[in-house]
Amino acid sequence: MAGGAAAAGRSVTSRALGVLDAFDAAHPRLSLSEVAERSGTPLTTTHRLLAELAAWGALVRRTDGRYEVGRKLWDLGLLAPVDLELRQVASPFLLDVHTATRDTVHLAVREGSKALYVERISGRESVPVVSQVGSRLPLHATGVGKVLLASAPDDVLEQVLRQPSRETRHTVVDAGLLSRELAEVRRRGWARTAEEMSLGAASVAVPVTVERPSGPVVAAALGIVVPAHRRDVARLAPVLQVAARGIGRALARTEQFR
Repeated sequence: MAGGAAAAGRSVTSRALGVLDAFDAAHPRLSLSEVAERSGTPLTTTHRLLAELAAWGALVRRTDGRYEVGRKLWDLGLLAPVDLELRQVASPFLLDVHTATRDTVHLAVREGSKALYVERISGRESVPVVSQVGSRLPLHATGVGKVLLASAPDDVLEQVLRQPSRETRHTVVDAGLLSRELAEVRRRGWARTAEEMSLGAASVAVPVTVERPSGPVVAAALGIVVPAHRRDVARLAPVLQVAARGIGRALARTEQFR
């Protein structure tokens, strides 16, 4: 990817955006050479752009010389209208579920073939998870993702079923089996996973549905992550469904869904 040819004809803005796009959930901290390689930008140009982005606050240079996303981008991201309104409406309900269960509770929306996590509440007693606010995880390997995938357009479903990634040895990657799982999610109204994204963790998730004159819309997915050895995972679904209905009713009153 690296080299002048790859960057030929690109504007300064597109090069800067390419540098920022080099960072993702799997690569939260990168060295100068790694950013150059992943963004396809010459080393000298990358060095200059990194310095400018760090000075503005979009990136932070660590003591080990690597770079990570800065607070400025985080602050701007929180202003995104859909996510901001959704987070404000949903946060009290997530807190209620977490208070009752002491487990990690999160809210996600679909972004292409990924589940974008827009809110999360966890505590010291919660099982460690890979999801964080801003994480984008595979739809087919997470509870919230399966809920969102079950209501996704056909083209998205076909894209995911074509070549689902194997995140752990327990991830369901067989297209036929995954299709049957999604049909079951639609039938019963909730999804579950067992160590498909993280070993030692299981999850349950339900859709957040908003009733509209044109028909119901799945606006998000609400999920909870618990230790994989828990035997009462399915009993968490009704708890989540109560909270999801509350979020859905509150969203129906917002400007976005009127």
